[in-house]
Amino acid sequence: MFPDQFLFGVEVLLNGLMAGVLYALVALGFVLIFKASGIFNYAQGVMALFAALTLVGIMDGQVPFSHLINAIFGTDVHHFGWHVPAFASILLAMAVMVGLAWMVQHFIFRHLVGQEPIILFMATIGLAYFMEGFGDMMWGSDIKKLDVGIPQGGSFWIEEATAFLGGSNFYGFFIDQLDIVAAVVAIILVVLLVAFAQYTKQGRAMRAVADDHQAALSVGISLSFIWVLVWSLAGFVALVAGIMWG
Repeated sequence: MFPDQFLFGVEVLLNGLMAGVLYALVALGFVLIFKASGIFNYAQGVMALFAALTLVGIMDGQVPFSHLINAIFGTDVHHFGWHVPAFASILLAMAVMVGLAWMVQHFIFRHLVGQEPIILFMATIGLAYFMEGFGDMMWGSDIKKLDVGIPQGGSFWIEEATAFLGGSNFYGFFIDQLDIVAAVVAIILVVLLVAFAQYTKQGRAMRAVADDHQAALSVGISLSFIWVLVWSLAGFVALVAGIMWG
């Protein structure tokens, strides 16, 4: 049996590590794009916000740009009148993020091939500000609730299983179920992304693009395809992070 104060300290440490996992889900997007294209993506956090806004909007059947439409045409439309299941909404939100990846490549980065890293970094700063305003204009800036069925609150099983460690004032470790799910998802994502980068043709092509854009082009690697792929993967990671944070 351990002193209660020691166990309370361990509980704070565990919860701190779990909170760090949520930040790691956002950091995965930074690392993915940097390792695959040599670009530090300042907009990754905003991508998570945009992905979460899009997911909530689709689930609630919200009309995109409804505030703009109402202001221009004098209408009062806000919702289609239906609700989309969580799984279907996630797939549709992912399709939106893939479309966003294509737009980023087509309108921004295909014009910056071979430029200095600082120029690419500045482009992502502009992208972050654009996406933040575009997301508010598309889905509104009001507070939204995101619920895709992930369990939340303390795990009673963990509390009961660890209560014996302390004295009468210790009731077991309080670990949020959402943090546990986030930790499992983060581990799975890391394993899948590492396997993709190491053992697939597209993954090796991404690493070649990160080393040298021009050299990658000279051996027949499609820079346009790779950047769309990279930003699509980053969009997927941003969507996962947005779900957890939302």
